[in-house]
Amino acid sequence: MEQKTKIDAQNGKQELTITREFDLPLELLFKAYIEPEIVEQWMGTKVLKMENKKHGSYHFQTSDPKGNIVFHANGVIHEFIPNQKITRTFEMDNAPFDAQLEFLQFEEINGDTSKLTIHIIYKSAAIRDQVLQLPFAQGINMAHNKLQNIVSKLK
Repeated sequence: MEQKTKIDAQNGKQELTITREFDLPLELLFKAYIEPEIVEQWMGTKVLKMENKKHGSYHFQTSDPKGNIVFHANGVIHEFIPNQKITRTFEMDNAPFDAQLEFLQFEEINGDTSKLTIHIIYKSAAIRDQVLQLPFAQGINMAHNKLQNIVSKLK
Protein backbone atom coordinates (compact mmCIF):
# COMPACT_ATOMS: atom_id res chain seq x y z
CA MET A 1 0.00 0.00 0.00
CA GLU A 2 1.30 3.43 -0.94
CA GLN A 3 2.30 5.70 1.89
CA LYS A 4 0.38 8.94 1.55
CA THR A 5 2.59 10.73 4.05
CA LYS A 6 5.86 11.60 2.29
CA ILE A 7 9.22 12.19 3.94
CA ASP A 8 12.01 14.09 2.23
CA ALA A 9 15.35 13.58 4.00
CA GLN A 10 18.40 14.67 2.05
CA ASN A 11 21.72 13.01 2.88
CA GLY A 12 23.98 14.87 5.27
CA LYS A 13 21.32 17.31 6.48
CA GLN A 14 19.99 17.62 10.01
CA GLU A 15 16.43 18.17 8.88
CA LEU A 16 13.58 16.49 7.08
CA THR A 17 10.24 17.52 5.63
CA ILE A 18 7.00 15.59 5.99
CA THR A 19 4.07 16.33 3.67
CA ARG A 20 0.57 14.93 3.49
CA GLU A 21 -2.58 15.95 1.68
CA PHE A 22 -5.81 15.18 3.54
CA ASP A 23 -9.35 14.91 2.24
CA LEU A 24 -10.35 17.35 4.98
CA PRO A 25 -11.18 21.05 5.07
CA LEU A 26 -8.33 23.14 6.49
CA GLU A 27 -10.21 23.93 9.71
CA LEU A 28 -10.74 20.24 10.50
CA LEU A 29 -7.11 19.33 9.80
CA PHE A 30 -5.93 22.11 12.11
CA LYS A 31 -8.46 21.05 14.76
CA ALA A 32 -6.99 17.51 14.66
CA TYR A 33 -3.69 18.96 15.92
CA ILE A 34 -5.09 21.22 18.66
CA GLU A 35 -8.16 19.49 20.18
CA PRO A 36 -6.95 17.12 22.95
CA GLU A 37 -9.81 14.64 22.43
CA ILE A 38 -8.99 14.29 18.73
CA VAL A 39 -5.20 14.18 19.27
CA GLU A 40 -5.67 11.35 21.77
CA GLN A 41 -7.65 9.32 19.23
CA TRP A 42 -5.28 9.50 16.29
CA MET A 43 -2.02 9.52 18.26
CA GLY A 44 -3.16 6.82 20.69
CA THR A 45 -1.78 8.73 23.68
CA LYS A 46 -3.15 10.71 26.61
CA VAL A 47 -2.94 14.50 26.37
CA LEU A 48 -1.99 15.76 29.85
CA LYS A 49 -1.65 19.39 28.81
CA MET A 50 -2.25 21.38 25.64
CA GLU A 51 -1.93 25.17 25.69
CA ASN A 52 -2.46 26.28 22.11
CA LYS A 53 -0.90 29.73 22.26
CA LYS A 54 2.47 31.44 21.94
CA HIS A 55 4.65 30.31 24.87
CA GLY A 56 2.14 27.55 25.63
CA SER A 57 3.21 23.97 26.19
CA TYR A 58 1.96 20.43 25.80
CA HIS A 59 2.53 17.02 27.41
CA PHE A 60 1.60 13.59 26.04
CA GLN A 61 1.84 10.29 27.89
CA THR A 62 1.11 6.66 27.08
CA SER A 63 0.91 3.89 29.67
CA ASP A 64 0.84 0.13 29.25
CA PRO A 65 -2.06 -1.97 30.67
CA LYS A 66 -0.22 -2.22 34.02
CA GLY A 67 0.04 1.57 34.30
CA ASN A 68 3.75 1.82 33.48
CA ILE A 69 4.60 4.91 31.44
CA VAL A 70 5.99 3.78 28.07
CA PHE A 71 5.98 7.14 26.25
CA HIS A 72 6.20 10.70 27.50
CA ALA A 73 6.71 13.70 25.24
CA ASN A 74 6.46 17.42 25.74
CA GLY A 75 7.31 20.71 24.16
CA VAL A 76 6.83 24.45 24.02
CA ILE A 77 4.80 26.29 21.41
CA HIS A 78 6.71 29.24 20.00
CA GLU A 79 4.25 30.40 17.35
CA PHE A 80 0.56 29.68 16.99
CA ILE A 81 -1.49 31.07 14.09
CA PRO A 82 -4.90 29.33 13.81
CA ASN A 83 -5.42 27.38 10.57
CA GLN A 84 -1.93 28.36 9.37
CA LYS A 85 1.02 27.39 11.50
CA ILE A 86 2.39 25.97 14.73
CA THR A 87 6.07 26.23 15.62
CA ARG A 88 7.05 24.04 18.55
CA THR A 89 9.72 21.94 20.17
CA PHE A 90 9.25 18.20 20.68
CA GLU A 91 11.15 16.14 23.22
CA MET A 92 10.70 12.55 24.40
CA ASP A 93 11.70 11.43 27.88
CA ASN A 94 14.00 8.40 28.13
CA ALA A 95 14.98 8.66 24.47
CA PRO A 96 18.52 9.04 23.13
CA PHE A 97 17.46 12.08 21.06
CA ASP A 98 17.68 15.76 21.94
CA ALA A 99 14.73 18.09 21.52
CA GLN A 100 13.79 18.88 17.94
CA LEU A 101 12.28 22.00 16.39
CA GLU A 102 9.08 21.53 14.36
CA PHE A 103 7.42 23.92 11.93
CA LEU A 104 3.88 22.77 11.07
CA GLN A 105 2.32 24.57 8.11
CA PHE A 106 -1.35 24.07 7.25
CA GLU A 107 -2.71 25.13 3.87
CA GLU A 108 -5.97 24.86 2.01
CA ILE A 109 -5.86 23.23 -1.42
CA ASN A 110 -9.60 23.63 -2.02
CA GLY A 111 -12.65 23.60 0.25
CA ASP A 112 -12.45 19.85 0.93
CA THR A 113 -8.70 19.21 0.72
CA SER A 114 -5.80 20.55 2.74
CA LYS A 115 -2.08 19.98 3.07
CA LEU A 116 0.17 19.64 6.09
CA THR A 117 3.90 20.28 5.81
CA ILE A 118 6.10 19.56 8.83
CA HIS A 119 9.70 20.74 8.71
CA ILE A 120 11.74 19.16 11.54
CA ILE A 121 15.24 20.25 12.52
CA TYR A 122 17.37 17.92 14.65
CA LYS A 123 20.54 18.77 16.61
CA SER A 124 22.63 16.86 14.08
CA ALA A 125 22.40 14.85 10.88
CA ALA A 126 23.44 11.77 12.88
CA ILE A 127 20.44 12.13 15.20
CA ARG A 128 18.11 12.63 12.25
CA ASP A 129 19.52 9.50 10.63
CA GLN A 130 18.99 7.57 13.90
CA VAL A 131 15.33 8.60 13.91
CA LEU A 132 14.96 7.48 10.30
CA GLN A 133 16.31 4.02 11.24
CA LEU A 134 13.23 3.56 13.44
CA PRO A 135 9.86 2.72 11.86
CA PHE A 136 9.33 6.50 11.76
CA ALA A 137 7.92 6.76 8.22
CA GLN A 138 5.48 3.88 8.72
CA GLY A 139 4.43 5.21 12.12
CA ILE A 140 3.63 8.72 10.97
CA ASN A 141 1.83 7.40 7.88
CA MET A 142 -0.32 5.13 10.09
CA ALA A 143 -1.05 8.02 12.47
CA HIS A 144 -2.04 10.28 9.58
CA ASN A 145 -4.28 7.54 8.14
CA LYS A 146 -5.98 7.33 11.53
CA LEU A 147 -6.30 11.12 11.65
CA GLN A 148 -7.96 11.09 8.21
CA ASN A 149 -10.44 8.36 9.24
CA ILE A 150 -11.34 9.87 12.61
CA VAL A 151 -11.67 13.48 11.48
CA SER A 152 -13.60 12.56 8.30
CA LYS A 153 -16.45 11.55 10.60
CA LEU A 154 -16.58 15.12 11.98
CA LYS A 155 -17.37 16.66 8.57
